Amino acid sequence: MSDYYNAFETSPVPAPGPDAVPPELFRGIYGMPAFVKIPTSDLAASVDFWTRGLGFFELFSVPGELVHLRRWAFQDVLLVAEAGAPEQAPAMSFSFSCVLSQVDSLVEACRALRPDSVDGPRDTPWNTRDVEVITPENARIVVTAAKPFDPASQEARNLEAIGITPPSVDHSDNREHA
Repeated sequence: MSDYYNAFETSPVPAPGPDAVPPELFRGIYGMPAFVKIPTSDLAASVDFWTRGLGFFELFSVPGELVHLRRWAFQDVLLVAEAGAPEQAPAMSFSFSCVLSQVDSLVEACRALRPDSVDGPRDTPWNTRDVEVITPENARIVVTAAKPFDPASQEARNLEAIGITPPSVDHSDNREHA
């Protein structure tokens, strides 16, 4: 017996598919299990980009010091006013989920605000469509959408090659990777 189990019901991310609907923006208050803290030398410009480009909303702020942004549940960002944002984006990135129907509008919105901020979208070998965005404070953000699973696809073969199979194919229920 495994200590691992399917817990997708705890995630706000919908099952991938052509009709996947993103969850509503989550305005509830909870103890954050994880969050990103990003320093910015221009809090107003950063908030504008994150809200109009990346689709976050302002949950609350401490004027001139901090803005707590959120999209879906568990997608929390704290923008903190600090002098001297890095001149280059670091190699490290932080990823947020979206649904496929949001990818094109997100790319368009980010490019409208900062024309050179977007790289992608691109499809990955692990069955997602990813967009890399460099924010005004030079954070490297990846917005990722799961693509519908096609058992006959190259992506399915890539996953199976590392031992990950869809639930409909037994293969011991992926226990070694759970």
